[in-house]
Amino acid sequence: MTKTVVAAALGECVHVAGVTNFLRLAEEAGWRTVFLGPAVPIEEVLAAAEREGADLVGVSYRLTPETGERLLGQFAEAASELHERGVRFVFGGTPPVAERARALGFFERVFDGSEMPEEVLSFLRGEAGSGSGPEAYPRTTVERIRWKSPYPILRHHFGLPTMEATLAGIEQIAEAKVLDVISLGTDQDAQENFFHPERQDPRRRGAGGVPVRSPDDYRALYRAAQRGNFPLLRTYSGTDDFIRLAEMYVETIRIAWCAIPLFWFNQMDGRGPWDLEGSIREHQQVMAWYGEHDIPVELNEPHHWGMRDAPDVVFVVSAFLSAYNARAFGVKDYIAQMMFNSPPGLSDAMDLAKMLAILEMIAPLASPSPHFAGENGGTEGGFRIWKQTRIGLLSHPLDPDAARGHLAASTYLQMALKPHIYHIVGHTEAHHAATAEDVIEAAKICRRAIENAVRGAPDMTRDPAVQTRKEELIAEAQVTLEAIRDLAAPGVPDPWTDPATLARAVTAGILDAPQLKNNPFGRGQIRTRIVNGMCLAVDADGKPLSEKERLAMLWDKS
Repeated sequence: MTKTVVAAALGECVHVAGVTNFLRLAEEAGWRTVFLGPAVPIEEVLAAAEREGADLVGVSYRLTPETGERLLGQFAEAASELHERGVRFVFGGTPPVAERARALGFFERVFDGSEMPEEVLSFLRGEAGSGSGPEAYPRTTVERIRWKSPYPILRHHFGLPTMEATLAGIEQIAEAKVLDVISLGTDQDAQENFFHPERQDPRRRGAGGVPVRSPDDYRALYRAAQRGNFPLLRTYSGTDDFIRLAEMYVETIRIAWCAIPLFWFNQMDGRGPWDLEGSIREHQQVMAWYGEHDIPVELNEPHHWGMRDAPDVVFVVSAFLSAYNARAFGVKDYIAQMMFNSPPGLSDAMDLAKMLAILEMIAPLASPSPHFAGENGGTEGGFRIWKQTRIGLLSHPLDPDAARGHLAASTYLQMALKPHIYHIVGHTEAHHAATAEDVIEAAKICRRAIENAVRGAPDMTRDPAVQTRKEELIAEAQVTLEAIRDLAAPGVPDPWTDPATLARAVTAGILDAPQLKNNPFGRGQIRTRIVNGMCLAVDADGKPLSEKERLAMLWDKS
């Protein structure tokens, strides 16, 4: 049965923006809403509550605290009979008036404007999040996504060169209640040599992130986040000793999800000890381990190609292979990461088309689906796809004001995909690693852009130019995928999950990027150029090449 909420600005108060916003959220939560307007006398509010059969009555007052206190006292006395009959009452106003309202002890909940939309929604839904302790906030990624809908959960990378600074920063971020997930940025020795102190270099301690060196360090970071809105924690999956790290992450920080590439974090990019084929095998085993433990997995793969100026089609193909392998190796909750502005010169329209191509190509993998042809099993329990978008790591301008504008504009664009997770890349990225203050500021900028979009944005995905480019990319990606399939040795049951075949796709130049030149694994022979907002493969004269033409040239050079 639909519940009814009646709301008004009380007495002589004419400020109703907060009231109407509360009622908008109530409608999202499934309530029938009755708005009485500004400056409504007490008796009219109570009469309307009787007439409408209200389950909840909301009143607001935004004038002087002393006047508000007297008025709310009169209201509580007049509403006592309804209160005894089970009608619930809430108040919203400025912080000084809200403080007086709390002191009355009459209202079930008092809102002072500092609450996040998801907190108000949770109260209206009767869900977790209507309190203030750890039980008030969902403690897993999927639960948090569902709790916060229709808003995406927010994450930001954070890690400073010392444990002390990082611990203090996490506490500050958690208390601000602006993030749902803090992605712990650890230094390279923590990622590669955590279990090998003899390989660690004291001279690079804290370079690139927080220098965690023991499980107790991770436990301390987790404790620092146990306040405010109790943000979840996640960190790099590492570049060696993957399963040992995974076990420790689960035990120490209750890792929200695993993020690992398919082709990277190895000798090819200088970030790990494994060769290309060996690292692919290791990464597949990590996916399987997290899948067995019902922990979501993100393959932070396609943007590594985009940041190295690979053409859009290679970006799309790598994104498809990521989802394909995740499902094949038993992942149940897959986070599809889509980094916009990679490379930075893409137009918004063509960037959006690229991401739509990815989503359309991986959609058939979601369970139940008759279209999946993987040979490695792992489909028990289904395969759910959660969308995560983010700004390009290399796209922020150096000027901080321009970077703030880019952050807001790109965030609004990305909301066209209705992401479940929004990865904030702070506006200071081009200048310095984000401090806690930077993270909080960036989150507030993004929250406003997201709220604007959720209230009703034009559907940019329907642009004919976007749809045309999306279809082009899907068709081109099929050509590339078939070329990879043709590389497989006889008897390989599934080339798209076979480490030897996938490695050969790189060494043969099917998957290539200009910045892989002189790389021991990648060829770096491909040329690309931004043409009409798209990143395309081109010939020596700068003429765009189709995938069929590019691959034919590749075979001619072999």
